[in-house]
Amino acid sequence: MATYLDEPDKVRRALSPIRRQLLARLREPGSATQLAAEMDLPRQRVNYHLRALEDAGLLELVEERPRRGCTERILRTKPGALVVDPTVIDSEFTYIHDQYAAEHLVGVAAGTVRDVARMQAAAAEQGKRLLTFTVEAEVRFAQPGDVHAFTDELTAAIREVVARFDTPDGRRYRMVAGGHPATEQRGTP
Repeated sequence: MATYLDEPDKVRRALSPIRRQLLARLREPGSATQLAAEMDLPRQRVNYHLRALEDAGLLELVEERPRRGCTERILRTKPGALVVDPTVIDSEFTYIHDQYAAEHLVGVAAGTVRDVARMQAAAAEQGKRLLTFTVEAEVRFAQPGDVHAFTDELTAAIREVVARFDTPDGRRYRMVAGGHPATEQRGTP
């Protein structure tokens, strides 16, 4: 069973880096004390984030047990996938404008998925094919700082090509270029 998030506040609670770490770690049950030790964080800070995740409906209580005069709560991430409504990300997280931020890439990708899926469905209803294009490439950077130089040069090249083809009464297209670390593909070592 998937946990579906369609409220901006719940999405905000889940997407901070520390909370994503906690959700990933709590696929196996654990307590705030265990997590604090593993993550080298104060227990109070971990408790704060766990309460927020629990309030958002993303964690479930597995058991409570007495420990040193207190009650230790064992939590885990709710089973199943965490699904975020792309329209929530698009509408609520557009304030993230850092072109190097993973959150910005996720927001742009979600908006692209939503828009293309809607247009594809509308085209199919009319018996038409939606004309799109995709450009994919893989690049290996020698140093992390090369990503910034590459992005600057790619931006300049795209602006030049866009200026050459952009016409005031032409049909509008949105082009998105993004990059992320590549995952190993099937059949590759």
